[in-house]
Amino acid sequence: MEKQNDQQEWVRACPANDVRTGNPKGLKVRNIPIALYRLPDGVYATHDVCTHAYALLSEGFIDEHVVECPLHGAKYDVRNGKCLAIADCDVLTYPVRIHDDDVYVALPAGGSAQ
Repeated sequence: MEKQNDQQEWVRACPANDVRTGNPKGLKVRNIPIALYRLPDGVYATHDVCTHAYALLSEGFIDEHVVECPLHGAKYDVRNGKCLAIADCDVLTYPVRIHDDDVYVALPAGGSAQ
């Protein structure tokens, strides 16, 4: 783990090869549900729970940079978390970097996110 700033730390999420184009990957990092997405320009991370109704975005459908919730069809831009349809709240996003063939996500230092 490496501190990003006073409020966040870089935490290893998984091997980079586990995140494949067109197939969101859901996992828990420090008990926070995270969804990872590989796009042509890099890997992105959002909170894995839809803001509209409890459903895992990692079980949804990805089209270019938009993930669609499998439950009611809410759509989010995985690059910035912006809600594009159905829901009225954006989804949290997390900074991502690849280092030594592993994916790292910046999370709140010592705590958890909602």
